[in-house]
Amino acid sequence: MPVFVAGCTSTSDALQSAVPAGPDPYYVAMYGAKPGEQFPLPATDIRKVDDRFFRQQVDYHRSEPPGTLVVDTRNRFLYLVQENGKAMRYGIGVGKAGLEFEGRARVARKAEWPRWTPTPSMIEREPDRYAQYANGMEPGLNNPLGPRALYLFQGNQDTLYRIHGTSEPWSIGLAVSSGCIRLFNQDIIDLYNRVPTDTEVVVLQNEPLMYPQREVPEWVARQIGSGQQAQGQAMAAPVQQASDGSLPPLANDMVQPRRPAMGI
Repeated sequence: MPVFVAGCTSTSDALQSAVPAGPDPYYVAMYGAKPGEQFPLPATDIRKVDDRFFRQQVDYHRSEPPGTLVVDTRNRFLYLVQENGKAMRYGIGVGKAGLEFEGRARVARKAEWPRWTPTPSMIEREPDRYAQYANGMEPGLNNPLGPRALYLFQGNQDTLYRIHGTSEPWSIGLAVSSGCIRLFNQDIIDLYNRVPTDTEVVVLQNEPLMYPQREVPEWVARQIGSGQQAQGQAMAAPVQQASDGSLPPLANDMVQPRRPAMGI
């Protein structure tokens, strides 16, 4: 009998060890719900997020002074440089505009729960989708800018470059949309609280790769592919290739998250 009991215990332990542990409770709490917001934020599902894209303090070896924001578009990170060779690092998603801007700017304006207005080129390209928002889209959970936005200027000139939240948390670590630099909603709130206006921002486009590129999820690649084929273009599945514009909606019978009507 003792041998039999020991055997059962051993089997149970083996089965328990085979069950995935799931995300670290520390990060589950970090990306939990924020019911006190103007528009109460739900928790972000981080079960399929690579650990490197979670907010974390890391060693920092470049020469920017503390307080600087450094956007590494290629590796999909944003750094807030801190004292003593450290930085707070955030995972980001990079849109078309984010891949076209390089250099220095400053945070000229900050906004909580901002309005979003599509660009004239977006309205011209897809009037049925975007013309209704020509005067701006009201803030809320479906607004592409999310709960906070930082507006970047060079001198007094608006660069049209934004650092903001997202209604599409699956896009963190990818470059599959129009728009600028997006963070998890909980992360943009954290960054907003740490960064004053006139903060210097450095945008880098060609840093050496630190990690293998994250693959575009199959359901996203299918949508990009179908949209490009309709325009007579070949689909480019690697992450390095950014989709120019928003993706068409998913079929009703697909189980993956549905992409909102406007992407930024």
